Amino acid sequence: MPPRKIQDEAEVIRWFEEGRTYEWMQAEYLRKYNIETSVPMWSAFRRRKGLDRRNLRADDLLPWKVRPEHRHAYPAIMLRTEARLRAGRDMTERDSKRLSSWKTMLADEGLVVHYDPDTEDGFFYVPREAGDADLIREPQSRDGNRAQD
Repeated sequence: MPPRKIQDEAEVIRWFEEGRTYEWMQAEYLRKYNIETSVPMWSAFRRRKGLDRRNLRADDLLPWKVRPEHRHAYPAIMLRTEARLRAGRDMTERDSKRLSSWKTMLADEGLVVHYDPDTEDGFFYVPREAGDADLIREPQSRDGNRAQD
């Protein structure tokens, strides 16, 4: 069996708790221990140790399969920010203010977010309907297509 690359597990756990990126960990291990590592290695360590996911899944607020060209649209960013808030994650004051302003706009104008992957913009604001219980227009299926009720 090859020697273990992780030299100090407590140190690595601390880095995860500090929010260090995988890329930072790779560079630090190379600098400190002269050991080359990979992103999948750090991800596997996180999973084995039961540490929190680095990126929060926002399936309730982003239930669609979002195309790469739409992932950084403002509504998508705000929905991910709202997911972080709901999960109790830390948020900058700037993000908190932006989110509050965005949610106020949705409420004041009676809008929800709708996603259509087959359009150039992808995300749209549409009038809130009686069945809209959250910030989004729920798709009837996870692929973004309406299923039969």
